[in-house]
Amino acid sequence: MPNAKLEKIENTKENAIMASKDFHIVAETGIHARPATLLVQAASKFTSDINLEYKGKSVNLKSIMGVMSLGVGQGADVTISAEGADAADAIAAISETMTKEGLAGE
Repeated sequence: MPNAKLEKIENTKENAIMASKDFHIVAETGIHARPATLLVQAASKFTSDINLEYKGKSVNLKSIMGVMSLGVGQGADVTISAEGADAADAIAAISETMTKEGLAGE
């Protein structure tokens, strides 16, 4: 299991849920084109707003250009957060993608 335990789940206004997880990137190539595409595809299945944060910058995880612009490399620590009715499910699916693709680890 990656260093990705659910950091936070809380109810926000209008019954939206906010959830986030921290990940340590272990993939030798970091989050390059192929894994970025897979993460964007996983995030795009959900209605929640989903963001990837790295080095104080946050981008929409549904945007391939945004994800690629961060230049996340091996050894990076990132946070993925989601806000919306399906936030917890989104974080779970993205976590599964990170693990399955060997992007994140302990």
